[in-house]
Amino acid sequence: MEICTVGGYEQVGKNMTAVKVDEDVFIFDAGLYIPGIVELQEENLLHYTSRFRKEKPIQRYTEQKLREYGAIPDDRILDKLGWRNKVRAIFISHAHLDHVGGVPYIANRYSRATIYATPFTMKVLGTILQDDKLKIKNKLKVVQPDSSHIIKGKSQTYKVDFVHTTHSTIQCVFPALHTKEGIFFYALDLKFDNYPTLGKPPNYKKIRELGKKGVKTLVVDSLYSSTEKKPGGEKIAQHMLEDAFSKLSGKNSAYFITTFSSHIERLKNIVYFAEKTKRQIVFLGRSLSKYIEAAAKVNSAPFSKKVRIFKYRRQVDSFLKRLDKERGKYVVVCTGHQAEENSILDRIVKGETEFHFKPGDNLIFSSSVIPVPVNIIARERLDNKLRKMGVKLQTDVHVHGHGSREDLRHLVEILKPKHIIPAHGTLQQETPMIELSSELGYVFGETSHLSSNGKVLKF
Repeated sequence: MEICTVGGYEQVGKNMTAVKVDEDVFIFDAGLYIPGIVELQEENLLHYTSRFRKEKPIQRYTEQKLREYGAIPDDRILDKLGWRNKVRAIFISHAHLDHVGGVPYIANRYSRATIYATPFTMKVLGTILQDDKLKIKNKLKVVQPDSSHIIKGKSQTYKVDFVHTTHSTIQCVFPALHTKEGIFFYALDLKFDNYPTLGKPPNYKKIRELGKKGVKTLVVDSLYSSTEKKPGGEKIAQHMLEDAFSKLSGKNSAYFITTFSSHIERLKNIVYFAEKTKRQIVFLGRSLSKYIEAAAKVNSAPFSKKVRIFKYRRQVDSFLKRLDKERGKYVVVCTGHQAEENSILDRIVKGETEFHFKPGDNLIFSSSVIPVPVNIIARERLDNKLRKMGVKLQTDVHVHGHGSREDLRHLVEILKPKHIIPAHGTLQQETPMIELSSELGYVFGETSHLSSNGKVLKF
């Protein structure tokens, strides 16, 4: 078994791993690197000269531009290795952009490979393709969580299990590839929530079953491997939201809340508490619309009929103009929790809309700051501007979706893999997983391995 750690082994994002057994290669995820996208957006803004900035066109990207800014995995390493024409399948673990967002730009390089994803993830992929006016030639195979599928290779037949797990979006799976060399288990991303407020808990029974069969290699989400404190399940976030909503004040003040657009479970709970305010609930932004529509299509957005969604610029601006005069009538859920360029919050704070925050308005951040410098700096600037406007902020009303050492220890103890490879972070974020592995009897350089982008490990 040879493993090429294509991307996501030196940073948070652009996750992609390729596994080769004999003459067959399988790809796991192909995600975006969000700071690279931000840099590309800023470059585009420098060349934008229109007087009417609010009419700025939606940016569409090319494979070449994304590669130039390091925004997609550098999978050209597979060409150098001679693996490219041997790719039989592409498995997508879940619908976050740092796992699926690169697929539209690189899938055609592996056009004979079938793409496997759960219903929600596949709908999100379809929406990205539609929005960016892209087409891929690959066959698309929708798989249910906790299902198994057979794939014919050149010299052997493979089985792959899609093991249901919990994270911070719906229909997440651990793809487990059965080979004659043992099982390759891909655990990106990972958080064990035993009491979710939407969907089922992780399938521990299946994970134990695979551990008994024999896992050769585990690639595991190590973003929070240095943290002993368990992040808490969505029930904890539910209580935090209830408390945050109880602190909203001002009969004629604006109520805003922002969170991850893909966090369908969180959005469901936000709507539940927003209903209690007796205000109308409005969702603003393309990203929110994209994920809610995808969830609704797979019958996983029970709250969608209780809200109004505005995604187009004119719709949003028209509503915000009305909101400025009727600020006590609505609860607004919007994009912008990472202070993303051109998000709803970004545009409001920059004065690009006819709605303006006033002293006493309320804003809940039901999110954490993604731990990369560009996000940390952008949020600090946004928060400072909002405070100067007199907005009452409630931040970090959130539990994150990545397991701490407790979850990671639990997974390793169940699976008992022969080899462990930390992923989904910088060297600093992955090294604690090596330390945890040592506690569990693994030897660095022999059975636990730090890798880098484009490196090949042979087992």
